[in-house]
Amino acid sequence: MTDRPTGGPAAGPTAYLGAAAAFAVCMAGTTLPTPLYGLYQQQIGFSELMVTVVFAVYAFGVIGVLLLVGDVSDSVGRRPVLLCGLALAAGSAVAFLAEQGLPLLWVGRLLSGFSAGLFTGTATAYVLELAPPGHRARAGFVATAANMGGLGCGPLLSGLLAEYAPGPLVLPFVVHLVLLAASFTVLWFLPETVPGARPLRTARPQRPALPPEVRGVFVPAGVAVFAGFALLGVFTSVSPAFLAQSLGVHNHAVVGLIVFAAFFASTLGQLLVPRLGTARAVPLGCLVLIAGLALLAASLAWTALPPLVLSALVGGAGQGMGLRGAVGEVAAAAPAEHRAGVLSALFVVAYFGISIPVIGVGLLSEPLGLAHAGLVFTACMAVLAAASGGYLLRRAHAHA
Repeated sequence: MTDRPTGGPAAGPTAYLGAAAAFAVCMAGTTLPTPLYGLYQQQIGFSELMVTVVFAVYAFGVIGVLLLVGDVSDSVGRRPVLLCGLALAAGSAVAFLAEQGLPLLWVGRLLSGFSAGLFTGTATAYVLELAPPGHRARAGFVATAANMGGLGCGPLLSGLLAEYAPGPLVLPFVVHLVLLAASFTVLWFLPETVPGARPLRTARPQRPALPPEVRGVFVPAGVAVFAGFALLGVFTSVSPAFLAQSLGVHNHAVVGLIVFAAFFASTLGQLLVPRLGTARAVPLGCLVLIAGLALLAASLAWTALPPLVLSALVGGAGQGMGLRGAVGEVAAAAPAEHRAGVLSALFVVAYFGISIPVIGVGLLSEPLGLAHAGLVFTACMAVLAAASGGYLLRRAHAHA
């Protein structure tokens, strides 16, 4: 698989779009179960804490892969790693289809995490490398939009199918398997972009490294990404329970649409970054994210739906601005031979953000209740976002 001609500028002018489509399909599978957790709770019987644990199993799968083999595609090539990621995503769908209790849910989420871990840094680098020279800036948006857009389409697809089609716990995963097969075909025919890529069997675990020239921008960018992904983690894990228990919203399609809104807004927020510049996008994204967290707090405190919808839109936009700005700044500072590894390290931080705070909400929801646990979460994430944004603004002024 690694003896194919290398890509880059010689690849077809739309090759990067094919890679981005496969990226989106893989990421959609990771959020596909979001509107279905209530159905699994009814069928199996488990607490809200267990929902957050099942969700976090996925995040820990991502983190494990990013830490161990996050930069493996820099040596063995992008395509073999991404094809393995699609195979793991298919295994996740099969585990959910065979589900008979919590163990297979955990297996499905873990395999989903492995697939996302292989895709996150590698697919971002692959899309950038496949783009023709005149499309490199657009490719940066396409890569992050495929990531966020795919994450948003997962709950939208499963919510619609669960509400309006038969087999709510079957059909979403069958449809995803079909999309994965199509994505596998697309990736199979795309060129490799890593010159002299070694065979996949030579891959060895190696933690992502941060070259010295990256470290100055990595820490504040990582804090902003952590806070943004924490907000998305809450929307994809515990917002369905809040909608059902506190707001009386039991329509799976509505739940999926609200979660989709957060990721769609993230994609729109990324569109603003070229006008702002990556250096300004992160602190401004932090400011918008804080506004989204305030709206989430208002929804929790007043048990109201409109602030929750606005929180998804505003907070998602802030997260998107911060993410694309952080990816742009970090990728620009990283040497080409370490780019996938550095991006993987950034997403390690992101997935700690999507898991640790969510488990904290689950733990606090037992003694405090879901709403009060959410208020503690919003306060903590607002402090982090303010610290990151403030530091980056001071840094920008110092270098002006």
